[in-house]
Amino acid sequence: MNALSRHRGGLPVGYLAELGPIEAGAVRYFRLWCDGPDAQTKVWNDFAAALGTHKGRKALKSFEALIDLCILHGRRPLIRHHLDCKCLGADESCFANFVGYASEGEREDALLIATTIVRPDMAPPLVALAQEFGLILRCMALKANQINVNSKMLH
Repeated sequence: MNALSRHRGGLPVGYLAELGPIEAGAVRYFRLWCDGPDAQTKVWNDFAAALGTHKGRKALKSFEALIDLCILHGRRPLIRHHLDCKCLGADESCFANFVGYASEGEREDALLIATTIVRPDMAPPLVALAQEFGLILRCMALKANQINVNSKMLH
């Protein structure tokens, strides 16, 4: 295996700015979570601020379970770019599309992508967790959009 094939998942395939809010959120929180305890606190703070303490805690548990399943049963480690990187890596794109399809109820497409992330027997539970997390991101995006609309109306 050469260096390129070992790191193919990190090759840039686009830019974060090209993603919708659900897909961009999936990549952002994936990067944050993998960056360590301080960044994981940021994930919790975002969830709690957007959803309240109770729903934020449920969202955090759902997301943590999703990432744990990817790590414990992954076909290989997912490669991520730095937190501030504007590029989108191949693995990140795969993860973003996976969560996006799951959040839209496109179970078959999400299941197909899941089999590239984890062992095939773990794909159905991964899809269920991605659907839950995707819906959380969708809710957060709607609330953020409402806040932006309301603040524009005040000015």
